[in-house]
This record gives sequence, C-alpha cells and structure tokens, in this order.
Amino acid sequence: MTLWEKAKAELLDIIEWTDDSSDTMVWRFPRYENEIKYGAQLIVRQSQVAVFVNMGVIADVFTSGQHRLTTQNLPVLSTLLGWKYGFQSPFKAEVYFVNTRNFTNLKWGTKNPVILRDPEFGPVRLRAYGTYVVKVSEPSRFIKEIVGTGGHFTIEEVSEQLKNLIVTRFSDMLAESKIPVLDLAASYNELSDYLTGKIAPEFLEYGIEVTKLLVENIALPQEVEEALDKKSSMGIIGNLDNFLKYQSATAMEAAARNPGGEASAGVGMGIGFAMANQLGKMVANAPEASQAESSPPPLPLEGDCKYFVGKDGKQAGPFDKDAIRAYIQKGVITKETLMWKQGMEGWNAAGLFSEFEVLLKATPPPLPK
Repeated sequence: MTLWEKAKAELLDIIEWTDDSSDTMVWRFPRYENEIKYGAQLIVRQSQVAVFVNMGVIADVFTSGQHRLTTQNLPVLSTLLGWKYGFQSPFKAEVYFVNTRNFTNLKWGTKNPVILRDPEFGPVRLRAYGTYVVKVSEPSRFIKEIVGTGGHFTIEEVSEQLKNLIVTRFSDMLAESKIPVLDLAASYNELSDYLTGKIAPEFLEYGIEVTKLLVENIALPQEVEEALDKKSSMGIIGNLDNFLKYQSATAMEAAARNPGGEASAGVGMGIGFAMANQLGKMVANAPEASQAESSPPPLPLEGDCKYFVGKDGKQAGPFDKDAIRAYIQKGVITKETLMWKQGMEGWNAAGLFSEFEVLLKATPPPLPK
C-alpha cells in the first residue's frame, strides 16, 4: 500500500459495500491494518448484513440501515476490547458484508443413475435434475462454518457441497417412495416439497436456508425410452384394421388429386392387398362349425408320410413312399426288412405294412449270394 493509500484509508470514515456481482455471498471490507475510526459511518444496504469480527471472534451484527460506530452500538466488541470508559481513538476489527438475497437458478442433478425396482419395468436406472434457491439466513453461523477467514466468498464455492446433499437425499427418497416410473411425473410437486423438508435442517447447519427446490425431470435411460415410445405408438394406432382403412382412404384422396401420377397406379394394388388381407381375416375368424359344414377338410398327401429303414443294424431315412417302392422293386427292401413310421410303437417287418403288401408279394426276393 502506498503512502497516499495509507493516508486515504486512515481518513476514510464510511464503511459500505456496493455489490456489482451476482454470485458474491461474503465480502470483507478492506481497511489499512483493519483500523476503523471512532464514530465512522456504517452503511448496510438492503439484503445485506455487516458482521464485525475481532481476533477471530464474531462480535456485533448490523442489519440494513446507516449506523454510527460508537461504544453504544458496539456492545459486544466494546466488551471484548475492555473499553470500560469509552474511547475516541481508532479501533481494529474486521468487517464482513454478507449478502442475504436469494441466489436463484442453482442446478442440481444425479452424476450416476439411481437404480431402483419398478413394479412394471423391473430394475431400472433413473437420472434426475432440477433447480434450487438458497440464501444466508444466519450470517454469523455461515461465516463460522463455511467462510472462515476468506475475504471473498462466492456461491460456486458452496454450491457443490449443497448439490451433493440434495442428490444423496433425493436418491434415498426416490428408492423409498416406491412410486411407479410412469407415475413419477405426476408427483414432482410432492417430491419437491418432501425433499425440501428433508434437507432444510442440514442446510441450516451451515446458516443457509433453502427457499425453493424443484424436481424438474426424472428420466429413463435412452434405450428404455425408445422402447416405451414404440409401445405408445402402437397404443395410438390402436385397431390395425381401422388404421389400414384410414391409410387406404388417404392414398385414394392423394390419387384423386393427382390422377396421372404414380400414386394412382399404386392405389389399386394397395387396395387389392388390403381387401385380400381383410378377406383372409374373415375366413380365419369364421366359426369352426360353419367351416365344417361348408367345406370338407383337405385330403392328406401321400408324400406326407415318412419311413425309416433298418438294415444290418443301421438306420436310414426318412424316405417317402415313392422311394420305398423303388427300393422294393430293386430288392433292397424285402418282407423281412425292418421299417418304422410315425405313430408306431416299434419296428415291424416291411411285409406288415399294408401300403406295400401288394408290391412285396409281386416282387421276387433277392437272389441268394
């Protein structure tokens, strides 16, 4: 400090703070060797509190207004300094101006997702964020617990600790509430009020009051949101038949506005497919009794039955009837050859299969080797 600054500081007898920032919570008034003149004027503006500190001990506190510093309005400091008969000389003390206005639009949010069990989706991971508003309600406690000896203290220096408190209490509250995920949006106000009441006593331990806390959003992971969107889309479409009719009507309207375009050429095909689809559904949904009366069941196909052949301890197949007939004609399969088809309990000689009985009688056995 230069000689002129020293002389100016000694002559200065007005103590005030004009806050030109938006984030300063505490500001210490600079004085040369902390000397204050007897009778100096202290000006405390609205949303400010002036705290006098002597030798690390908080003494007197002044609210908004203009004050003349004498022994009469500095009772605690006078007692600490042992002025029994008053004084006229400068005295030493630190003056801290505390900003008591609301600090708004402070953000909080979960760094990591909160895992909980939802009755509909099962285990889910949720993220949440919101805003909160605080102000210094007890300046003496705030200086003692948070500020210490710093000459300039901003909201950023304490907001991280406050945010951690909010997130911790919110995570615990959300898990205990057991509110279904789809019903959380309807409970934001209740959650905000409950969370405010939960953390208010902890903030007061630092001399800070929570005047407003809002839960703005609780979000699911992106992949779960995408699945939920698909489910919602299907719910909006509703009856698929009505949706197809609506789409067909829209296409016909577009074709009418553009008779010579490609839309006209495709409308007939689209309507044809839609009608065929509808007719297929009508047939599929018709009562079973009506189907039995109007048309007989389809005939079984010969080639549907499959056969297995056992020879020399080995199994071969499956073969259809035509293949079995060919092997019989070649003499590969005889009356004694073991065969099996679906529905049989065990293997039987080929001669016992009625479908091949005639062919086996007309076919001579293989020549002896």
